[in-house]
Amino acid sequence: MGERRLLKPERQVGITGYGAYIPRYRLPASEIARIWAGGAVGLPVKEKAVPGLDEDAATIAIEAARNALARAGIEPGLIRAVWVGSESHPYAVKPTGTIVAEAIGATPHIQAADWEFACKAGTEAFQAAIAFVGSGMADYAMAIGADTAQGRPGDALEYTAAAGGAAYILGPAEESLAIVEASYSFVTDTPDFFRRPYQHYPQHGARFTGEPAYFRHILTAAQTLMEELGYTPADYAYAVFHQPNLKFPQTAAKKLGFTPDQIKDGLLVDEIGNTYAGSSLLGLTAVLDVAQPGDRILLVSFGSGAGSDAFSLIATEELPKRRNLAPFTRQYIQRRKEVDYGLYVRYRRKLEMH
Repeated sequence: MGERRLLKPERQVGITGYGAYIPRYRLPASEIARIWAGGAVGLPVKEKAVPGLDEDAATIAIEAARNALARAGIEPGLIRAVWVGSESHPYAVKPTGTIVAEAIGATPHIQAADWEFACKAGTEAFQAAIAFVGSGMADYAMAIGADTAQGRPGDALEYTAAAGGAAYILGPAEESLAIVEASYSFVTDTPDFFRRPYQHYPQHGARFTGEPAYFRHILTAAQTLMEELGYTPADYAYAVFHQPNLKFPQTAAKKLGFTPDQIKDGLLVDEIGNTYAGSSLLGLTAVLDVAQPGDRILLVSFGSGAGSDAFSLIATEELPKRRNLAPFTRQYIQRRKEVDYGLYVRYRRKLEMH
């Protein structure tokens, strides 16, 4: 009975291409504190990435998708699905998936769709893409997590709600940069974070978002996956967890038995903020930028509402050969331009003019 809890495709699947994109602009957390708290508060992150006037979840997804294609080295027409997970799709009624598919040259013989499950919308698409390829219905499918997440001015979320995205092409294991061993999902109805129709900003349950939301789901998903596979934290070279702030993933890693060295390469939140649907997937891109063949990687996402997807992957000999074909995630992080709160408010259109 326990073995059936794992999600494994009939055909072995892996990541044949991956890519990241992070906007150039950075808003320091100290700048938000200067406006709303007189500068004297404990800051959850150092700074966050914010989009420019011409950037949204679709443009971020397109840039990441192009980088994934460069590493995969395949024609866009071979991709049979483009799935975009986000909680800040640019249109309420009009898919982001079709915009991305058209922009990368993958249309018209393709399936496209948008996914929503708060911050795990990206790994939801990732898991579906594994199944799509693993079933034999397609040789390649693309899964993307991208967001320009927003926080109410002055709210705790405004310090961390950031912009960025990651794209993955799932394909045959023999062509892969990293093979997916198995995945596992753990979901309950835990309403820790939500946004009603016509509301501009989400509401959150403050401390309730830690327990019973984030930690219960992250820990259960990770522990179950490792137990079913017969692994311990010592079997992994790297671990990546959803990163709403700096403290949560560090605490989760410690509770599970991972060391700070195992999580440091994928822990990006202090430098770019919480990119929501892109959070854990962006962390994975940073790990793939440095992992070596044979390294095992644990990926665990979290989405409010609530649920976690956990994945076990192994890097292949192809990874070092092809990762230089697109910009590294750290290159996007280093390519920064600081903005003040006034410019941020203008770019994010938070100031209503009547």
